[in-house]
Formats: sequence, structure tokens, C-alpha cells
Amino acid sequence: MEIISREAVAKKLAAYLHHDLSLADLVAWAESALMESDFDPAHYAAIRDVIARLGVADVRTFGLAWEDCEQLLARIGYSAQVNVVAR
Repeated sequence: MEIISREAVAKKLAAYLHHDLSLADLVAWAESALMESDFDPAHYAAIRDVIARLGVADVRTFGLAWEDCEQLLARIGYSAQVNVVAR
């Protein structure tokens, strides 16, 4: 059974924010992780809560706004930063 760490969750959220991972794929990963994985015992509750929230991000009532991502990352000990660059 795979053990999911805070780092793994942060990488998935970063991939989503960078448009390297679709919302549907992020939700599918979260749903699968909830059913088939275990979480790092040192941060079990935080990881479980964040992944559970990601698992419902495709439901219109919940969604996944920038502020949600910031809060979820903070819950697992990370922060997001924005870089604006010329094309």
C-alpha cells in the first residue's frame, strides 16, 4: 500500500496550479488515494483532510478556487507563490 506524504499532496496541487494536471485528474487521484492508500502517520489528519477536500473539488458546490488551494497547502505546511512573467 502506498504511503502518501505531505510532499506528494503538495506536488499534486502544484501540478494542478501549473495546469500540468486537470481538475478531473486531481479529483481522480484524490478519490483513489482515499480508497487505496495510507497517509504518513506523522501528518495523517492533515493529509486525510486535504485529500478528502480534493476528492470533492469537481462538485459545483465545492469547487477549487485559488484561496482553497492556499488554505489546503497551508494545512499541510506549504504555501503558494505566484510568479508573473512576460511571454
